[in-house]
Amino acid sequence: MSHPIFFDLDKHFTEIHREGEPIFAYRGAITTDFINNTLFLVEAKLDDLIDHGAVRKKVYNVLVESLQNLFHHVDSPTGLVNNNGSYGLFVLTKLDAGFKVFTGNFILNERVDGLRKKLEKINTLTKEELKDFYKFVLNNQEFSSKGGGGLGLIDIARKTGTKLIYSFEPYDSSFCFFTFSVVIPEEEK
Repeated sequence: MSHPIFFDLDKHFTEIHREGEPIFAYRGAITTDFINNTLFLVEAKLDDLIDHGAVRKKVYNVLVESLQNLFHHVDSPTGLVNNNGSYGLFVLTKLDAGFKVFTGNFILNERVDGLRKKLEKINTLTKEELKDFYKFVLNNQEFSSKGGGGLGLIDIARKTGTKLIYSFEPYDSSFCFFTFSVVIPEEEK
């Protein structure tokens, strides 16, 4: 069954590579094996690239959260080649002043408003407000059918100290392609 595609995945994946120096890039099925292998490979690359332990740890922690979000919160349309029900993409790039983690996955259109509201709220909070909000959500959250309540997103914002960058690109009548990225600044030694 073909879907009217409004969003060109190949073009989007190519455009992501234009910013910074790619360290790792992947698109395809998101599985536990993919996540485990990726974390192992990227950790070794980060050891070679980053001397400062605190920055390396921060980048790695953001990677873990981002990949877990990618794995747990994907809704894939049928008909994608080899998607195994969980198509996504992931890119880690080295920027002049830090690193950028980029993920992309399909979500049902009905989930867009709720996710957008969470992201907008997180982006309005100060460092101290994020800390308080994290504690509040941890103690009072209602878990979604996919297991999360937004703690991972809050934690990423807390750890990076930067705004979360996101978009929702129409794909077909039922799905959007959700892109998420965050910059991890390279701190002074």
